[in-house]
Amino acid sequence: MGADLVWFTEHHFVDDGYLPSWVPVAGAMAAITSNVRFGTDICLAPFNHPIRLAEDLAVLDNLSGGRVEVGLGMGYAPHEFRGFGLPVSRRVSLMHEAIEVLQRCFAGERFSYKGKRYQFEDVVITPGYVQEGGPPLWLAAMSEAGALRAAKYGTHFLPQGLKARSFDPWVDAIQSKGGNPRDRRVGIIRSVLVTDDRNTDWPVIRAAEVYRNQIYQRFFEESGEGFGEKGEPVPQTWIIGSVDDCVAKLSEFIEAFGITDIVTMAVPPGLRADQMTVSLESLFTNVVPRLKQKRST
Repeated sequence: MGADLVWFTEHHFVDDGYLPSWVPVAGAMAAITSNVRFGTDICLAPFNHPIRLAEDLAVLDNLSGGRVEVGLGMGYAPHEFRGFGLPVSRRVSLMHEAIEVLQRCFAGERFSYKGKRYQFEDVVITPGYVQEGGPPLWLAAMSEAGALRAAKYGTHFLPQGLKARSFDPWVDAIQSKGGNPRDRRVGIIRSVLVTDDRNTDWPVIRAAEVYRNQIYQRFFEESGEGFGEKGEPVPQTWIIGSVDDCVAKLSEFIEAFGITDIVTMAVPPGLRADQMTVSLESLFTNVVPRLKQKRST
């Protein structure tokens, strides 16, 4: 269809089998594609040993000819931490140390590391990465602390939640150091339905979205995060309409937030792949080329 990018997600112990292990799926995709890049929004750092993850990424980078990226988050759903036998209180330190270890691994040099959670001696990742400096690294944030973390480590950025808590602090942190946020990549999942008949095509997708939002609502209620807060969000609602409508709405959104990477949900939960084919084909053959043309001019 002409997509440039595919992202995989990660959650655990969900009744409907929500993808818990993205690496083998990425490997399968790498084997049957030639150009599309792939990454994660997000890979949950506390549940992935950083050395093992670095090795998996090295193999994926070689299998794909240098097309892998990785976006990290630290998780928030209590049931996942219980399932892995980890206290939620460790997630920040596990996240910070995973970032630092991965960046050392991506450098391609032998290193040792001593942190609160991880201690490694005389480590070098083999095989080496196809991409110089390793796969591009992204960090997700729903809070000011997460935004400042992304700015501190100089990664690409995946903002979520309230704009004032995630996106704005990240912009301020970069500008305060003399940097330009527009020099960084900013990515988001914002789904698109290209249709001339919203009344017919949207209800089935809306039902899937209601179900998906109920799952996340439960996660938020259990964790007490991202729930009940008021304010302007970083928009992640569906964009629905004709080709012209989608081009206009996406253009406005991309410009407002400096979005460089955007993905749509390919198949919402409970739907068949063929139920989304017409919309996806129109998105990549009619909408995306016009957006790229706007960006190039």
